[in-house]
Amino acid sequence: MKEPKQKIVAIGGGHGLGRVLSALREHGDLVTGVVTTTDNGGSTGRIRACQGGIAWGDTRNCINQLITEPSIGSMIFEYRFKGNGELDGHNLGNLMLTALDNLSIRPLEAINLIRDMLKVSTHIVPMSEHPADLAAQTTTGEVIAGETDVDELPEPPARLMLEPVVPATKEAVMAIHEANLVVLGPGSFLTSVMPPLLLPEINRALKQTDAKVIFIRNLGKEHGPAGQMSLKTMLNWCERSMGGRGIDVVLGPDIDEELGDDYQQVVTDLASANHQWRHDRDKLSQAIEQILLTC
Repeated sequence: MKEPKQKIVAIGGGHGLGRVLSALREHGDLVTGVVTTTDNGGSTGRIRACQGGIAWGDTRNCINQLITEPSIGSMIFEYRFKGNGELDGHNLGNLMLTALDNLSIRPLEAINLIRDMLKVSTHIVPMSEHPADLAAQTTTGEVIAGETDVDELPEPPARLMLEPVVPATKEAVMAIHEANLVVLGPGSFLTSVMPPLLLPEINRALKQTDAKVIFIRNLGKEHGPAGQMSLKTMLNWCERSMGGRGIDVVLGPDIDEELGDDYQQVVTDLASANHQWRHDRDKLSQAIEQILLTC
């Protein structure tokens, strides 16, 4: 009898989540990426300012990293306009997803249409299909709204929140309940890893899941306020946002002495040969496979 195949959920945004998903692409549709949708910078921010809707940039980035068969379709999806006009800097993939959203197609269905077109089998699910912004309360009590402004804070905030509080995508919640392994990180801690954990339904699902939860460390020091946070503080923030549920494994390039015996630390070389701050897909894949054997 064949053993049941293990399901994996990876949570985050931007380049970090895309890296994890591309490392796990051989698992196909057994993998679900739950993607942050609060970005308000760059092409995504400009589109949100005039069109509204969720932020598409992190979703587009994840899909781009999962494309295995270059095609006219993938070239179109990845195309970024240049010049001096209104389109300068806009990514066509963002505009395509926005257009589908404006046609009253459910955001998840829009993503699935693009996935089918580009032959991407990994599930990509937005954390919510309702627009929300990341906000932070500073240590002096001031509330700062917008992901880009949160990233520019001179020190870590006292807490993060979503404005408004929106419902999580039901498929994201279901995937967490069914998962054998949940992966948090790597990526920008405050603006990529944390936003999905602020959704009450995802918070509860992570608290209740029987899955093993691992946290993948960044290989370089972050810019902005998160760069001033210790690894232990980050793990505590995650655990509070999972209803007190502990993180089972911390995966990184070395031992963090501050963690002591509180966490199981798995140490391995994860760095790309070309960029020491970037995770190598094959090394990341091998490390996660080893952890999967213990699930």
